[in-house]
Amino acid sequence: MATTPVLEIKDLHSWYGESHVLHGINLSVNAGEVVCLLGRNGAGRTSTLRAILGLTGSNKGSIKINDIEVIGKPTHEIAGLGIGYCPEERGIFASLTCEQNLMLPPMVGSGKSAMSIDEIYDMFPNLKERRNSPGGRLSGGEQQMLAIARILRTGAQLLLLDEITEGLAPVIVQKLGEVVRTLKEKGFTVVLVEQNFRFASKLADRNYVIEHGEVVMMVEKEKLEQSQKELETLLGV
Repeated sequence: MATTPVLEIKDLHSWYGESHVLHGINLSVNAGEVVCLLGRNGAGRTSTLRAILGLTGSNKGSIKINDIEVIGKPTHEIAGLGIGYCPEERGIFASLTCEQNLMLPPMVGSGKSAMSIDEIYDMFPNLKERRNSPGGRLSGGEQQMLAIARILRTGAQLLLLDEITEGLAPVIVQKLGEVVRTLKEKGFTVVLVEQNFRFASKLADRNYVIEHGEVVMMVEKEKLEQSQKELETLLGV
């Protein structure tokens, strides 16, 4: 019996004002999968994440979360279906301590899978060490860990992570890779927007390549090696 995808997008068109940014996106994500959206800057990957949450100007087509159509719903209702969004700009409150940042988010969905502060600190020992430091004093890597940790406090089961490795040192990138693997083991569903192809390809069950607001290729983990050259050409790496 086929399972219903956690996220299913069909013929999605999105606009910011007059600017038509997505031109018929089609993709699906199953429970417990890590799916990566690859593409060059401006291809439409971040706009796809934003459209899921109703943050683009207008949308046409279909976006279903656990078989519930969300196009036209307000953002807080969509998030309430169990979605956590970690935007590229992170959104850390600079004047609040690390721990105060962690205590802020409201519960979404049933909230049953919300991680406790102790579980967060087990996963991110750096944050435990810096728990009393203002958010603005954390390093870029610590801020990124905090941004991810914060959505794990909400009970969200579908995590949308936008460019989490950008500008970070290799040792931090490696740590974030371990975090994504741990989240998958715990049963979370993860959609990654990622420029770092080598990071993404090691983690993802499936990779969707987006170009000019359309999915131009889908590669499963098992076929990654044989598709390497084509992917590198599309991504310019």
